This record gives sequence, structure tokens and C-alpha cells, in this order.
Amino acid sequence: MKQPSVDVIIPAYQPDQSFHKLLQLLKKQTYPIGHILIVNTEEQYWKEELLQGIEGAEVFHIEKKHFDHGATRDMAAGFSDADILVFLTQDALPYDQYLIEKLVEALDQPMVKAAYARQLPKPDCRIAEGCVRSFNYPEESAVHTIDDLKDLGVKTYFCSNVCAAYDHRLYTEMGGFTRPCIFNEDMLYAARIILLGYGVAYAADAKVLHSHNYSNLQQFKRNFDNGVSQAMHPEIFGRVRSGGEGLRLVRYVTRYLVRLGRAYLIPGFYIQCAFRMAGFSVGKHYRRLPSWMVRAFTMNRAFWTYQNPDAEEEDL
Repeated sequence: MKQPSVDVIIPAYQPDQSFHKLLQLLKKQTYPIGHILIVNTEEQYWKEELLQGIEGAEVFHIEKKHFDHGATRDMAAGFSDADILVFLTQDALPYDQYLIEKLVEALDQPMVKAAYARQLPKPDCRIAEGCVRSFNYPEESAVHTIDDLKDLGVKTYFCSNVCAAYDHRLYTEMGGFTRPCIFNEDMLYAARIILLGYGVAYAADAKVLHSHNYSNLQQFKRNFDNGVSQAMHPEIFGRVRSGGEGLRLVRYVTRYLVRLGRAYLIPGFYIQCAFRMAGFSVGKHYRRLPSWMVRAFTMNRAFWTYQNPDAEEEDL
């Protein structure tokens, strides 16, 4: 039986030499990759030497005001005729040469039409953030279906385009990712296919190095966009329980820091959690805010321009 073909899609913005390392690691994968489709935001920031020695890579340039979490990825998907689409972010590095192979294996399970990888902290990751990674991305693989909604609530829909693979045929039939989309294009898609009776796999043995050392303000902005996304899609997020997960995370990290003898890090972690919660709460009520405040609070200012392409750049 012919093995499924795979293309990799990567949105990029001001990529540096670490991006070249990502491309090199992709070419060393045990599972063959047909094409690497790169959607680069702002051609002025692209360096041709990043593709040196990389075969099968294609670059498409867009303007920053046209970037959108859903539409940009969907545009690249339109250039692929592969059986499986693997989406990566430019700051996610394959942990080993088996990443693509393990994602394809996860998709080979009955009724599974999407699979996402485990995210491991990078060497420079802060201790508390590394613990958050282990909470959100445990060692055990799982397949989530509509039967998990009662117990897991909104976590049933979790999926991450930091590194995720999708059945291309169903992706096309479903119309791709939601667009325009400020955040959660991966979860919105996962929710839609789960509600149709398909499964989403968490492939713990498909691993990438990916983490951020966000400041409190950056955490606020990121979670503001998350709140906006959920407010914009009550048909998905309004139908399921979303509470409780944050509290479990706080308890998990607190116990970890105590066992590690780093209890002095707990106050800082709690402060960051407060910024996360505040950003999410404010984002869910973004419609009550003046436009200048929304643009000040968001991490993705280009989204609001994408929504209104005629907006003056200086208004951003």
C-alpha cells in the first residue's frame, strides 16, 4: 500500500539562522517530506541563504496587514496536493528524526483526522514555564473524541499548530481553518471535526522543542487574544465547560516548584497567572472596549487590520 504523502507548511516572520536549522532538521526526517511551503510575512525580511542546501522548499510572500492565523495557513494549503498537511511554527524544532513519522502513525488510527505533537521546553526555558509545558503536554498519548466532552470540557478540542498534522482530504471538505481568525484556528478546526464524530490524537512520541519566556504583559496580550477568539465563536466554546483547568495547572506547578526546592519562584508564577486570567477575561468582553484599547491589548494587531484592510496604518 502506498504511504501517504506529506507536505510541511510554515508561516515565517523575520526568520533567522534558527529557521535554517529547522529546515535542516526537517530534511533529516525518517519519513519523506514532499514540499516545505513557507509563507513569509514581508519580503524585505527574507534571506535567500536560509534555503541553502534545502531542496523542495517554496516561499510565498505576503504583507503583514494580510497575515491571519487561519487564512495564511489555508492559503499555503491550497498549494499542496499531499495526503497529509503538517503545520509548524518557525520557532518549533523537531526533537528527533521521527517527528513526521510519528505524526503520520497517529493519523493512521481509526477515525483520527488530526494529530498534534508534544512540546518540550527549550534549554533556555524558565523553570515554571517548563512545568507548564509538562502539564499541557504529558508523556502519554491520547485520542480525544466527542465522548470526552463531559469529562474534559473544552480541553477535548485542544490542538496546536505549533506542530500538527491533518488529513488533507477532510481539511478541504471542511473548508480549511476558520478565517479571519485571531487565535485558536487549530482548536476551532479540531472542535468541528470532533463534533462530526472524528478523533484528534495527541502524539506524545512526536516531539518538538518549543517554549516562550513571555513577560507578564505578553502573557496578558496572548490570553487577551485567546479570550477574543472564544468570544467570537460561542458556537464552539459556549457549548462546553471551560473552568477548572487553570486551577489544576496552578496546583501542579506549585507542587512541582516546592518539590524542586524553588518555592521562591511561586509568587512570580502566581503573578503571571493573574496576568493570564486578566487578559483572558478582558478579551472575552472585547466588544465593550474602545478600538484603541483592543489594539493596545492584542498581541496580533495585524488581525484587526485584516478585518478592516482600509484602516490607516498609523491607527494601529
